[in-house]
Amino acid sequence: MSFKPLHYLRRGFGIFWNTLDATRRTFFNLLFLLLIIFLVWIVFFGGARPIASKTALVLDLKGRLVEQHSGTLRDTLMANARGEERRTVQLRDVLTVLDAAAKDTNISSVVLLLDDLEGGGQAMLNEVGLAVDRVKAAGKPVIAWGGSYDQRQYRIASHATEVYLHPMGMVLIEGMGRYRNYYRDALDKVGVTVNLMKVGTYKSFAEPFIGNGPSEASSEQDAVLYNALWASYTTSVEKNRKLPAGAIAKTIESLPELMEQVAGNTGKLALQTNMVDGLKTRDEVRDLMMERGAPDLDHETFRQVSFNEYLARQRPKMLGDGVGVIVASGEITDGNASPGAIGGMSTANLVRRAREDDQIKAIVLRVDSPGGSAYGSELIRRELELTRAAGKPVVVSMGNVAASGGYWISMAADEVIADPTTITGSIGVFAILPTAEKVVEKMGIHTAGVRTTWLADAYNPLRPLDPRFGQLIQSSINHIYSEFTTKAAQARKTTPAKIDAVGQGRVWTGQQAQERGLVDSLGSYGDAIQSAAKRAKLGGDYRVAYIEQDSSRFERVLQMFGVSAAQAVNIEVKLGLAPVGFPAGAMAGAARDMAWLADLTEGRKPFSAVTHCLCGTP
Repeated sequence: MSFKPLHYLRRGFGIFWNTLDATRRTFFNLLFLLLIIFLVWIVFFGGARPIASKTALVLDLKGRLVEQHSGTLRDTLMANARGEERRTVQLRDVLTVLDAAAKDTNISSVVLLLDDLEGGGQAMLNEVGLAVDRVKAAGKPVIAWGGSYDQRQYRIASHATEVYLHPMGMVLIEGMGRYRNYYRDALDKVGVTVNLMKVGTYKSFAEPFIGNGPSEASSEQDAVLYNALWASYTTSVEKNRKLPAGAIAKTIESLPELMEQVAGNTGKLALQTNMVDGLKTRDEVRDLMMERGAPDLDHETFRQVSFNEYLARQRPKMLGDGVGVIVASGEITDGNASPGAIGGMSTANLVRRAREDDQIKAIVLRVDSPGGSAYGSELIRRELELTRAAGKPVVVSMGNVAASGGYWISMAADEVIADPTTITGSIGVFAILPTAEKVVEKMGIHTAGVRTTWLADAYNPLRPLDPRFGQLIQSSINHIYSEFTTKAAQARKTTPAKIDAVGQGRVWTGQQAQERGLVDSLGSYGDAIQSAAKRAKLGGDYRVAYIEQDSSRFERVLQMFGVSAAQAVNIEVKLGLAPVGFPAGAMAGAARDMAWLADLTEGRKPFSAVTHCLCGTP
């Protein structure tokens, strides 16, 4: 029998490889088993003690109030990985926590700490205020404390049972209004010409680039809008604080004299005008809560649970029939966009996914958008139209803003519910084509070439705009406006002429929009979910599922075990899976405006039809 070294070598290598492979599989199986054990421990035990009786829920809200965190879940973990608080707070999370607290027999009271709460439009603030009212209706006192209150923070605080202020603090209610930057002279100086094609007398988005001040129509609509929003704000606050009608306006009008009377003591002024119930430092509020509730002697404070901890305890229902919620928040673009923005393609795909999910019986589209691309808006509207045709009800819930493209995507719904302070309407279309022929002339740059037709290279930013090309674009804009008004008329069961009469780019509050037939009813986000469930004939035991972009593999594993996003934050940080980084800051207003104008020259097909209202959240 001959010796075969290659045979033994191959055999030996095979044994080695099989042993290595078995070791690898064993290692990863053990690792996976440890992960399963860890997840089961988190889900069933959570490492947290049960909430004891007479516990106060402390809502120390930090960051900007938003409909949806920007970026992916992993992106939002960046600050946590650095030991920092997340700088945005989702409205849905605040509502979830407050509604759970209202029903939790172990939660005896709620403390609102609003110093670090930023932003949030009037509709969002109304939603939080209504949730605070539900806690009070359950017989639980709500205590608000602030070092100072700005106008938005105080809108929520006014709903509290008691409002306290630091003795050196103030309640700053200023009113509503805005100043825009206008760039006509600046653009003329550098030699840039802005060519505007639009439909809509009140369509004021492009005015900063073609004028040095607002048009008469723009000033008219702004006055009507802001006066209505201000009246809504003051009426609500005065009702909450049991102040006489007009008290806030009277205080602002007499503010210089009132400040003289209290020798510049803003805390004393807030107390005298009944804006607060008392002046207390934070430790005095702590002592008050210890007297009223159960003391936590180990930590020398009152028994409490934080917002994030309590949110992590709320486990959503994962299976069964339910209402699918799609959040459409941000500006609308054509293609794909991350959460916190709206991509025509990506959001349309979410609608399609919800339609094809047998367990999703109805859809609520939560809209907070000033608009953007007309094409992207139509992609979303069409998918919603197909969803209704497939037999699934669609209800639109309008948040802070649902105007221009935000209104376009709301037109394929069985019901449109707006907040009284929602900014909506702005049915109009425009296109902007900037040219810089004067700039290149000053620089001694010349452009020339050969074309087979006049349309080839018709829009070249280095040449004056060809009037024939401008005529083509205006015709297209007219057609898109006709599509807008026709689709709106079909949705609202009226005529294009009547839609045009309340369109022309004009914005309305939700209250005004209902009076003009542009929305069906006024109500809250919760009202929209209940309406969708009722239309889908769901019983009382249904789930609410947020339809969002696909999560990572790790997040999907967590979701299989019913782990919420809030719990996922803690788990990923504990396991060291969260990335390190810090998001860039926001651009200044003028830089953002000019960057937006520059972006219009990129990605043209051959131009962009825009449905945007340039309306923010006062």
